[in-house]
Amino acid sequence: MVDGTPRAEVNASAVGSHVASLPELVRRAIDAARVDLEAVEAVAVSIGPGSFTGLRIGLAFAKGLVFAGGLQLAAVSTLEALALAAKAPVGTRLCVALDARKREVNTASFEVTADGAVRRQGPDEALAPAVLAARLEPDRVLLGDAAAAYPELGRHAAVRGLDQVPPRGAVVARLGWERLLRGESVSPVEAEPGYLRRPDAELPRSTSR
Repeated sequence: MVDGTPRAEVNASAVGSHVASLPELVRRAIDAARVDLEAVEAVAVSIGPGSFTGLRIGLAFAKGLVFAGGLQLAAVSTLEALALAAKAPVGTRLCVALDARKREVNTASFEVTADGAVRRQGPDEALAPAVLAARLEPDRVLLGDAAAAYPELGRHAAVRGLDQVPPRGAVVARLGWERLLRGESVSPVEAEPGYLRRPDAELPRSTSR
Protein backbone atom coordinates (compact mmCIF):
# COMPACT_ATOMS: atom_id res chain seq x y z
CA MET A 1 0.00 0.00 0.00
CA VAL A 2 1.44 3.33 -1.11
CA ASP A 3 -0.59 6.50 -0.39
CA GLY A 4 -3.73 4.42 -0.04
CA THR A 5 -3.22 2.44 -3.25
CA PRO A 6 -2.38 -1.29 -3.07
CA ARG A 7 0.77 -2.27 -4.93
CA ALA A 8 0.12 -6.02 -4.78
CA GLU A 9 -2.23 -8.57 -3.26
CA VAL A 10 -1.65 -12.30 -2.83
CA ASN A 11 -4.52 -14.64 -1.94
CA ALA A 12 -4.42 -18.29 -0.94
CA SER A 13 -6.86 -20.85 0.43
CA ALA A 14 -6.43 -21.71 4.09
CA VAL A 15 -4.89 -25.15 3.61
CA GLY A 16 -2.33 -26.50 6.05
CA SER A 17 -0.49 -24.58 8.74
CA HIS A 18 -0.61 -20.79 8.93
CA VAL A 19 2.86 -20.96 10.48
CA ALA A 20 4.26 -22.53 7.33
CA SER A 21 2.30 -20.47 4.78
CA LEU A 22 2.47 -16.91 6.13
CA PRO A 23 6.17 -16.18 5.52
CA GLU A 24 5.90 -17.41 1.92
CA LEU A 25 2.75 -15.35 1.27
CA VAL A 26 4.42 -12.21 2.62
CA ARG A 27 7.49 -12.85 0.49
CA ARG A 28 5.32 -13.28 -2.60
CA ALA A 29 3.44 -10.04 -1.88
CA ILE A 30 6.67 -8.08 -1.43
CA ASP A 31 8.10 -9.55 -4.62
CA ALA A 32 4.89 -8.74 -6.54
CA ALA A 33 4.95 -5.16 -5.23
CA ARG A 34 8.60 -4.83 -6.28
CA VAL A 35 9.66 -3.19 -3.05
CA ASP A 36 12.44 -3.97 -0.60
CA LEU A 37 11.44 -5.18 2.84
CA GLU A 38 13.49 -2.27 4.24
CA ALA A 39 11.08 0.15 2.52
CA VAL A 40 8.07 -1.15 4.46
CA GLU A 41 6.96 1.34 7.16
CA ALA A 42 3.93 -0.36 8.73
CA VAL A 43 1.99 -3.61 9.00
CA ALA A 44 -1.81 -3.90 9.06
CA VAL A 45 -3.24 -7.06 10.57
CA SER A 46 -6.75 -8.44 10.93
CA ILE A 47 -7.31 -9.10 14.64
CA GLY A 48 -10.63 -10.90 14.41
CA PRO A 49 -13.05 -12.02 15.50
CA GLY A 50 -12.18 -15.39 14.05
CA SER A 51 -10.37 -18.67 14.64
CA PHE A 52 -8.46 -18.68 17.93
CA THR A 53 -5.40 -20.39 16.46
CA GLY A 54 -5.43 -18.44 13.19
CA LEU A 55 -5.67 -15.08 14.95
CA ARG A 56 -2.84 -15.90 17.36
CA ILE A 57 -0.56 -17.02 14.54
CA GLY A 58 -1.35 -14.04 12.30
CA LEU A 59 -0.89 -11.47 15.04
CA ALA A 60 2.30 -13.10 16.31
CA PHE A 61 3.78 -13.01 12.82
CA ALA A 62 2.78 -9.36 12.36
CA LYS A 63 4.33 -8.48 15.73
CA GLY A 64 7.55 -10.22 14.69
CA LEU A 65 7.78 -8.07 11.55
CA VAL A 66 7.04 -4.93 13.56
CA PHE A 67 9.61 -5.65 16.25
CA ALA A 68 12.29 -6.69 13.75
CA GLY A 69 11.84 -3.70 11.47
CA GLY A 70 10.82 -1.00 13.94
CA LEU A 71 7.53 -0.63 12.07
CA GLN A 72 4.12 0.75 12.99
CA LEU A 73 1.24 -1.65 13.58
CA ALA A 74 -2.42 -1.11 12.65
CA ALA A 75 -5.12 -3.45 13.98
CA VAL A 76 -8.23 -4.00 11.83
CA SER A 77 -11.54 -5.70 12.62
CA THR A 78 -12.18 -8.69 10.36
CA LEU A 79 -15.87 -7.77 10.22
CA GLU A 80 -15.15 -4.18 9.16
CA ALA A 81 -12.77 -5.40 6.45
CA LEU A 82 -15.47 -7.71 5.03
CA ALA A 83 -17.99 -4.86 5.06
CA LEU A 84 -15.65 -2.67 3.01
CA ALA A 85 -14.74 -5.56 0.67
CA ALA A 86 -18.41 -5.81 -0.36
CA LYS A 87 -18.12 -2.54 -2.35
CA ALA A 88 -21.81 -1.95 -1.75
CA PRO A 89 -23.65 1.15 -3.07
CA VAL A 90 -23.87 4.30 -0.95
CA GLY A 91 -26.51 4.00 1.74
CA THR A 92 -26.48 0.20 1.87
CA ARG A 93 -26.94 -1.17 5.38
CA LEU A 94 -24.75 -4.19 6.00
CA CYS A 95 -24.62 -6.88 8.65
CA VAL A 96 -21.47 -8.99 8.65
CA ALA A 97 -21.95 -12.33 10.39
CA LEU A 98 -19.42 -15.15 10.65
CA ASP A 99 -20.04 -18.60 12.08
CA ALA A 100 -18.30 -18.78 15.48
CA ARG A 101 -19.36 -22.41 16.06
CA LYS A 102 -21.28 -23.60 19.14
CA ARG A 103 -24.47 -21.87 18.01
CA GLU A 104 -22.92 -18.41 18.00
CA VAL A 105 -22.12 -15.86 15.31
CA ASN A 106 -19.61 -13.01 15.34
CA THR A 107 -21.36 -9.96 13.93
CA ALA A 108 -21.37 -6.19 13.45
CA SER A 109 -23.48 -3.70 11.48
CA PHE A 110 -22.33 -0.99 9.08
CA GLU A 111 -23.64 1.57 6.59
CA VAL A 112 -21.89 2.63 3.38
CA THR A 113 -21.16 6.38 3.42
CA ALA A 114 -21.10 8.86 0.53
CA ASP A 115 -17.34 8.46 0.10
CA GLY A 116 -17.56 4.66 -0.14
CA ALA A 117 -16.32 4.03 3.39
CA VAL A 118 -18.24 1.96 5.96
CA ARG A 119 -19.56 3.52 9.15
CA ARG A 120 -20.12 1.36 12.20
CA GLN A 121 -23.58 1.07 13.69
CA GLY A 122 -22.45 -0.91 16.72
CA PRO A 123 -19.56 -2.96 18.16
CA ASP A 124 -18.40 -6.44 17.20
CA GLU A 125 -20.58 -8.93 19.11
CA ALA A 126 -20.98 -12.67 19.66
CA LEU A 127 -24.69 -13.56 19.47
CA ALA A 128 -26.94 -16.57 19.21
CA PRO A 129 -28.26 -16.89 15.63
CA ALA A 130 -31.85 -16.46 16.83
CA VAL A 131 -30.98 -13.17 18.52
CA LEU A 132 -29.33 -11.84 15.36
CA ALA A 133 -32.23 -13.04 13.20
CA ALA A 134 -34.65 -11.08 15.38
CA ARG A 135 -32.58 -7.93 14.90
CA LEU A 136 -32.20 -8.07 11.11
CA GLU A 137 -34.23 -5.47 9.24
CA PRO A 138 -35.65 -6.37 5.80
CA ASP A 139 -33.30 -3.98 3.96
CA ARG A 140 -30.13 -5.25 5.63
CA VAL A 141 -27.60 -7.11 3.42
CA LEU A 142 -26.08 -10.07 5.27
CA LEU A 143 -22.40 -10.80 4.53
CA GLY A 144 -20.33 -13.81 5.58
CA ASP A 145 -20.82 -17.52 6.17
CA ALA A 146 -23.27 -17.44 9.09
CA ALA A 147 -26.38 -17.81 6.90
CA ALA A 148 -24.96 -21.02 5.40
CA ALA A 149 -24.56 -22.47 8.91
CA TYR A 150 -27.83 -21.10 10.31
CA PRO A 151 -30.58 -20.99 7.64
CA GLU A 152 -32.89 -18.88 9.83
CA LEU A 153 -30.60 -15.92 9.13
CA GLY A 154 -31.07 -16.17 5.38
CA ARG A 155 -34.84 -15.76 5.72
CA HIS A 156 -34.42 -12.27 7.15
CA ALA A 157 -32.02 -10.55 4.75
CA ALA A 158 -30.39 -10.62 1.34
CA VAL A 159 -27.30 -12.82 1.65
CA ARG A 160 -23.83 -12.53 0.09
CA GLY A 161 -21.60 -15.37 1.22
CA LEU A 162 -17.82 -15.59 1.44
CA ASP A 163 -17.80 -17.01 -2.10
CA GLN A 164 -19.13 -13.62 -3.27
CA VAL A 165 -17.33 -11.38 -0.77
CA PRO A 166 -14.13 -13.13 0.35
CA PRO A 167 -11.60 -11.67 2.82
CA ARG A 168 -9.20 -9.26 1.10
CA GLY A 169 -5.69 -8.41 2.24
CA ALA A 170 -5.78 -5.17 0.25
CA VAL A 171 -8.87 -4.05 2.19
CA VAL A 172 -7.17 -4.76 5.52
CA ALA A 173 -4.18 -2.75 4.27
CA ARG A 174 -6.40 0.18 3.27
CA LEU A 175 -8.17 0.27 6.64
CA GLY A 176 -4.83 0.01 8.40
CA TRP A 177 -3.43 2.88 6.33
CA GLU A 178 -6.44 5.03 7.24
CA ARG A 179 -5.94 4.27 10.93
CA LEU A 180 -2.29 5.24 10.76
CA LEU A 181 -3.20 8.54 9.07
CA ARG A 182 -5.43 9.23 12.07
CA GLY A 183 -2.60 8.39 14.46
CA GLU A 184 -4.24 5.14 15.56
CA SER A 185 -1.20 2.85 15.56
CA VAL A 186 -1.14 0.22 18.31
CA SER A 187 1.72 -1.03 20.42
CA PRO A 188 2.77 -4.56 19.44
CA VAL A 189 3.13 -5.28 23.15
CA GLU A 190 -0.50 -4.38 23.83
CA ALA A 191 -2.15 -5.67 20.61
CA GLU A 192 -4.43 -8.63 21.30
CA PRO A 193 -6.74 -10.76 19.12
CA GLY A 194 -10.41 -9.77 19.20
CA TYR A 195 -11.87 -13.13 20.16
CA LEU A 196 -15.25 -11.88 21.56
CA ARG A 197 -15.27 -15.02 23.71
CA ARG A 198 -12.53 -16.85 25.57
CA PRO A 199 -10.98 -20.05 24.19
CA ASP A 200 -12.43 -23.23 25.68
CA ALA A 201 -9.15 -23.95 27.45
CA GLU A 202 -9.63 -20.75 29.46
CA LEU A 203 -13.27 -21.30 30.43
CA PRO A 204 -13.82 -22.15 34.11
CA ARG A 205 -14.72 -25.74 34.85
CA SER A 206 -18.28 -26.42 35.90
CA THR A 207 -18.76 -27.11 39.59
CA SER A 208 -21.76 -29.36 38.94
CA ARG A 209 -21.32 -33.10 39.04
